[in-house]
Amino acid sequence: MPEADPLLTPREAAAAVGVSYATIKQWILHGKLGTVRTPGGHHRIAQSALKPLLKSQPTEPRIRSRARFRAVSGRNQLVGIVLEVKISGLLAKVVLAIGGQRITSIITADAAREMQLRKGQTAAALIKATEVMIVRV
Repeated sequence: MPEADPLLTPREAAAAVGVSYATIKQWILHGKLGTVRTPGGHHRIAQSALKPLLKSQPTEPRIRSRARFRAVSGRNQLVGIVLEVKISGLLAKVVLAIGGQRITSIITADAAREMQLRKGQTAAALIKATEVMIVRV
C-alpha cells in the first residue's frame, strides 16, 4: 500500500521552502501552489507539491547564526574597503579605508572567519555608541 503524501499547513510549507507565510498565501491565492481544503475551509499543501519550489533553493545550507542580521536598522554605517585583516588568537583586527580615513575594529576571530573578510573587499563599519564627542583641532 503506497504511503499517503503528508499535508502541511501554510506555515509549515513556508518553513520547508524557506519563504514567508505571506508568500505562501500569495502563491495559493494566485494559483501557483495547489492546495486541499479542510472541512473548515483551511488550506493544506501536499508535501510533494513543494518539490518544484525546493529545486530553486540553494543546495548549501545558509549560515544561520548571522544570516538573519544581514539587514540592519542602524543608520550609522560607513562603507569602505578592507585594508587589513589580522587574526590573532580569539580576536581579529579589521581596518577599513573610508573617505580618506581609516577605521579599526576589533572583532572575534570566529566572526572574521565566518564573514570571510579579505583585503580589498567592500565592507561597512556600523557605529553604535551612546555618546559622540567633538574635539576641536
